[in-house]
Amino acid sequence: MQKKDGWFLIALRWRGSVAPEVLPRSLLCGLFGVFIYILHISNIRVSLPILGSIIPNIVLGLLLVFRTNTAYERFWEGRKAWGTLVNTVRNLSRQILVAVSEHEPSDRKAKIAAVKLLPAFAIALKLHLRSEKINDELAANLSPDQFDRLATMNHPPLEIAFWISNYLQDQSKQEKLDRYQLSDMSYLLNQMVDVTGICERILRTPIPLAYSIHLKQLLLIYCLSLPFQMVDQLEWMTAPLVSLISFTLLGIEEIGIQIEDPFGRDPNDLPLDNICNTMMRNIEDLILVSSNKFKI
Repeated sequence: MQKKDGWFLIALRWRGSVAPEVLPRSLLCGLFGVFIYILHISNIRVSLPILGSIIPNIVLGLLLVFRTNTAYERFWEGRKAWGTLVNTVRNLSRQILVAVSEHEPSDRKAKIAAVKLLPAFAIALKLHLRSEKINDELAANLSPDQFDRLATMNHPPLEIAFWISNYLQDQSKQEKLDRYQLSDMSYLLNQMVDVTGICERILRTPIPLAYSIHLKQLLLIYCLSLPFQMVDQLEWMTAPLVSLISFTLLGIEEIGIQIEDPFGRDPNDLPLDNICNTMMRNIEDLILVSSNKFKI
């Protein structure tokens, strides 16, 4: 995966930030500050000390809340997408095992091979979202030829979806599956491909760089200005309190950074490995149940 720039490198970055556009307006505000200073030294009462702490706190709080909420919305949308994938894999595997007719022993083998492609799709999608190559996680669900072919593909989940679709079409042509069943299964397969698109949209649409840069700059300015506001009253307690406030604010921002891309391997990312293992166990159980000939 692409290496991320350091926190301070992003905070001090000029290209991609809004600084070129905002700087002229900021200088205009500075000129207004000069005007207020002139009024002050002219003994005109313009001082409002309370605004020095309330307004920056409100602005910074709103920015942090928006940042965190936006990141959590991406995280939750990714979780819903993978929840849909789990349910779809369960439904499609159940329908294949029950609906596709078996006339010869080879039909059973082909059916099980097709059902195993469903968790393989999920594993391939996980690796695709993490920009990782095909590995041995898929070996148990694919034939050697399929595994070798998949390793050469640019979009492995889409290739697996094609194999599943091709299997369903073949069963329909052999009259082992009627057109209504084929339609239902194709709809479920389309849902799996739709989940792929949702996850790719989340992954390929990061938080705008300009917003990230500006928030980091504001946090840096705010945290570095805290000692000047507190040292007169707190004295030696200034450093611990500044550290505590900075820890709180920077921690909230870091939460947003970690969950905005929910498909990686960070501790706070989605547990995709566990989700894929759950699908594997579900498929194994369904294959075992379908092999029993007991009637209820």
